[in-house]
Amino acid sequence: MVANLDLRRRASAAASKARLRLTEPRSWKLPKQTSSIAPPDVWTNADMDPVPEEKRTWGKTAFINYWFSDIVTIATWNTGSAILTTGLSATDAVLIVLVASLCNAIPTVLNGAIGANLHISFPIASRASFGYWFSYFAVISRGVLAMFWFGVQTASGATCVTAVITSIWPSYRNLPNHLPESAGLTTAGMVSYLIYWLIQFPLLLIPTHKLQHLFMVKTILTLPMAVGMVIWISVRAGGQGSFFDRPSQVQGTERIWLWILNMTSVTGGYSTLAVNISDFSRFSKNSHAQVWQLPVIPLFKTIVALFGIISASASQELWGVTYWTPLQIIDTWQNTPGGRAAAFFCASIWLLAQVSVNISANAVSFANDITTIAPKWFNIRRGTILVALIGGWALCPWIIVASGQAFLSFMSAYAIFMGPIAGILFCDYWIVKRRRYDVPALYDPRGIYTYGRYGTNWRAVMATLPVMAPLLPGLAARVSPSTVNIDRGLVHLFAMNWLFGFFTSIFVYYVANVFWPYKKTLIPEVIDGFAEYNSDTIVNQEGKA
Repeated sequence: MVANLDLRRRASAAASKARLRLTEPRSWKLPKQTSSIAPPDVWTNADMDPVPEEKRTWGKTAFINYWFSDIVTIATWNTGSAILTTGLSATDAVLIVLVASLCNAIPTVLNGAIGANLHISFPIASRASFGYWFSYFAVISRGVLAMFWFGVQTASGATCVTAVITSIWPSYRNLPNHLPESAGLTTAGMVSYLIYWLIQFPLLLIPTHKLQHLFMVKTILTLPMAVGMVIWISVRAGGQGSFFDRPSQVQGTERIWLWILNMTSVTGGYSTLAVNISDFSRFSKNSHAQVWQLPVIPLFKTIVALFGIISASASQELWGVTYWTPLQIIDTWQNTPGGRAAAFFCASIWLLAQVSVNISANAVSFANDITTIAPKWFNIRRGTILVALIGGWALCPWIIVASGQAFLSFMSAYAIFMGPIAGILFCDYWIVKRRRYDVPALYDPRGIYTYGRYGTNWRAVMATLPVMAPLLPGLAARVSPSTVNIDRGLVHLFAMNWLFGFFTSIFVYYVANVFWPYKKTLIPEVIDGFAEYNSDTIVNQEGKA
């Protein structure tokens, strides 16, 4: 009897709570999570915490597959052949891609060590060098870039859908257009874009520590397909073509500056990854797994660019027309026996390649950034949904791709922001603080990484803004060459903007820390995010400093 009464009371209480929840206004605010590391009054979520051991699933194979996913794309295929259009030789193009890849690989591995050793993401790690609040400058800069490139990559991926559908229904290419010219694409293009977005969206929701499975599938499918395409067109053309026999069309000083400009352009295309690699390396099983990036980045990038050059050269010999992208080659198969089946499978694999790179290079990056900026409202999953909606639809990326050449030039030149950020991250971790970070203090707005009252490390400000300033005229000239005229010296400086920004920021930041060190951050040993931590620890550290 008593037991039944107790059950009725519990049921009544539960019903009352349910009614109360129904009458309360709905909120998109995430429930407050108890962080394993942040102070109780700081709003955070589990996605921002150091990665626990059970989620450290990335070994050397995962990093190899990650870079295969990032590099074996249509854009990389076009890289080498695009250099040829500037007047340089095929040999120059291959060497430029190789040198640029090394410029990407070395900073990526050095900055990836922060995530591999401490298991924290880039937005959190940047607080050690930029300061708790000024780090938002670096985070927002990277996040804006990731959001726009997400849209551009999605628009490019839609062309793969068009190739897939056309291989099944050739009449799709003649689908009547009902959209105005100002829309930036046709009815068929919009249908392809929507289909691509729907295919991509569920894959965006895969947790980061499980993405290696998607990358593995891409590696297994893409490698034999890409090699097969190159072999097929080379055999049909009776060789690789004449591109490798052509000398450079420019000589002397002009050739040198073209060399540097193209190298900077290729480096800049992957400059964000030297900044945000900790978003992935924090899932490392051990501190050595991410070192495998050093050989695979130059290897993959150079080989894929070489594939593009060989295919473009062979297509010139075979059809008298230079086809710069693999999709153009696939399109020639539509009217050949058995060609439509080959076109379907190859275009489908290139579609998977585009989805994979958009996830690894843009979606995850943006999600980490927005999670740090607005933890009350966003976690990683919500961040990927947001970038899919804003980057995929609100920005109308098909218009950017169709008519926004000036804007694309601006985004390509965005390396002027990424170079200094990458340089400061490297210098602070390896040289200034000698790999000794207090991880819990990175989550504390009152900790040692506030650098005083305003949460800003002025040394990082001096190594960022003044370093970028002389590059801004070159950026303006790149965006609007017909209206902006600048001194030739500034043009040459901009031609090597990433190298200038990276190395100059290292020098300025190091000198500032030598003469004006912030001693509280120069701790004697690493304090990771998994040791017991309390307010007494902070007091003791500051007292020792």
